[in-house]
Amino acid sequence: MKKSILYLLFTVAIGFISCNKEIKKDTTTPTEISNELAELEISFGVRGNCGMCKSTIEDAANSVEGVAKADWDVDQKKIKISLLNNKTNIMSIHQAISLSGYDTEKVSGNLDAYNNLPGCCQYDHEMTMNQPMK
Repeated sequence: MKKSILYLLFTVAIGFISCNKEIKKDTTTPTEISNELAELEISFGVRGNCGMCKSTIEDAANSVEGVAKADWDVDQKKIKISLLNNKTNIMSIHQAISLSGYDTEKVSGNLDAYNNLPGCCQYDHEMTMNQPMK
């Protein structure tokens, strides 16, 4: 009888130990997930004038799948974009911004969209992009 009780206690103890090992395996999963969500940062020039331009340009960039964050600098005429694990084509970001009426370093803005921009947003098409910090 004592052997049966000892055997039962031993079996239960082994069961608890194996459960702890499974829990430890599961705690490594968040690390693997966070590696998948790594961000890549890019930047390029975009013409524009004001805070309304900033909003429109950033909204256009953020509408592209894979863009985590977009921040356009009014003074530098430059946008910084964080991409989720490079899940988008960079040219698709240039095209989305150009469709909203703004020139980028690689694509000219859509003229119909440009003509529909408010007067304060109608920029000089010869304006220098990617300007150094002042």
